[in-house]
Amino acid sequence: MACALCDDTGWKEVGVDGVSRVERCDCWHARLSATLMEQARIPRRYAHCELDNFDTHTDSQRAAFRSATRLVEAFPVVDQGLLFYGDAGVGKTHLAVALLKATIRRARAHAVFYETRELLRLLRDTYNQGADATEVEVLRPALEAELLVLDDLGAEKKSEWVDETMGLVVNTRYNEKRVTVFTTNLDDSANTEPTSFAYHLGLRTRSRLKEMCQWLRIEGVDTRELGPQPSAEQVANWQETSPASPKNRRAGGLPGKSSGQARAQLKGRERDGKADLKWPGGRAGSR
Repeated sequence: MACALCDDTGWKEVGVDGVSRVERCDCWHARLSATLMEQARIPRRYAHCELDNFDTHTDSQRAAFRSATRLVEAFPVVDQGLLFYGDAGVGKTHLAVALLKATIRRARAHAVFYETRELLRLLRDTYNQGADATEVEVLRPALEAELLVLDDLGAEKKSEWVDETMGLVVNTRYNEKRVTVFTTNLDDSANTEPTSFAYHLGLRTRSRLKEMCQWLRIEGVDTRELGPQPSAEQVANWQETSPASPKNRRAGGLPGKSSGQARAQLKGRERDGKADLKWPGGRAGSR
């Protein structure tokens, strides 16, 4: 059925101060938003994520929600993106996807979601003989999107190629002042901690992220383990018994042996603000 306002032309007539003019019809905006949403690459797992169903049990979750809402309302006049960091299951990806969807609807932004390891896998696939896409074609949406959500930064296996690729994404968006939202389980701790930004990404990338994003640590229970809206009794029991509870985890989030080995690799080996880690795996080939 044709639109009653524009007869599917995409333009409707409006009166402004007694003068008849035309403007884009509501149906055209709705179709554009639907197309942009389809192109955003939001995984089915997160299709339900919205700002109005984000659970806020802690002060840090409420602060992150306020920052996400402000970004949506101000877009595209935004000086900084957001970096959500914290433990698994506290709502980082939910909030990032929710603000991406809200920005598409409100500002009709060209926005895209990538899980970091998936982006790297797509890039590696371009090196196979007979690949349909080139490296540039795969990277272009991540580099040029008005809003990029890069999920689970730091979960990828380290290699020289990974460092160069992630550095290219961050540097390009930093230089072009494009809005980026990151989520990560990394922590802003000592440079020798394997789970720290400085250790995993290097001091140069950390410095850029500090300028291009507002950093927000999100704390809370693991809602993947407990489910939404846990009771006070469930939360207390989780804090006492779950291996994921901060109370029951080793410092740094890794077993002592692994942390010690990783620190040994760092000893006396700083180059250009980044540790020479000698990670296994070569360019574009390590998985």
